[in-house]
Amino acid sequence: MFKIKPLQGGVVSTPGTSTSMNLADTRWLTCLWMLCKAFVLGLASLVVLVTGPLAAADWDKLQSLTQQRYGTSSATTVTAWRKMVEESRALPDIEKLTKVNTFFNRHMLYDTDAVVWQLEDYWATPVEFMGRGSGDCEDFAIAKYITLRLLGVSDPSLRLIYVRAKTGATTSVAHMVLGFYPEPSQQPMILDNLITSVRLASQRPDLSPVFSFNSSGLWAGGATSSLADPTTRLSRWRDVLERMHQDGLTP
Repeated sequence: MFKIKPLQGGVVSTPGTSTSMNLADTRWLTCLWMLCKAFVLGLASLVVLVTGPLAAADWDKLQSLTQQRYGTSSATTVTAWRKMVEESRALPDIEKLTKVNTFFNRHMLYDTDAVVWQLEDYWATPVEFMGRGSGDCEDFAIAKYITLRLLGVSDPSLRLIYVRAKTGATTSVAHMVLGFYPEPSQQPMILDNLITSVRLASQRPDLSPVFSFNSSGLWAGGATSSLADPTTRLSRWRDVLERMHQDGLTP
């Protein structure tokens, strides 16, 4: 380590070397360093602006909470979830969709909130969902959304979509799926607990979108402009996000 000491005549020298620089040179280097630093910080801010804040998980806390609340079997599921996430980070986004959709559709069972929670409507966190081992369509969609965010998929690319799902020629039921939009103007790819494969929306004529949302926006039908802050308009979404933070998840 050495210090740059100013010498008479406006020249600086580094002890132990024959190198000397004018003060103008050092000022130029300082400005260059500051510009580089500003560029890096600006680039990081741009990434956050485009993709949304990076999601994070306190895996040890998640596993510990699951073990305490639900027992070893459920904690094993969370361990498998963690392993799947770690093994899928380097995959292209399309392959991440398949990995995540397959994991939850294979590991989790479908059941109603009335059976699982003894409530008419309850949106579970991933820990609650895997802890109970079953849940309804919202629980599947939320768990897949959070997992893809942990895998680095940008928030603008993902939307939880409320749809009407046809069950007959003239009947339909309320349902939730997860949509992945490769580009804002493109049709989404649909992750659904009702089928095993990820399909384009055009391949799902049984689904009619009602509204969609993510952590930053709320859209009606097929609209391209957000209507409002989803945490203001959707109390259940706000509540489940708060419980996730308490569990150790930052969507």
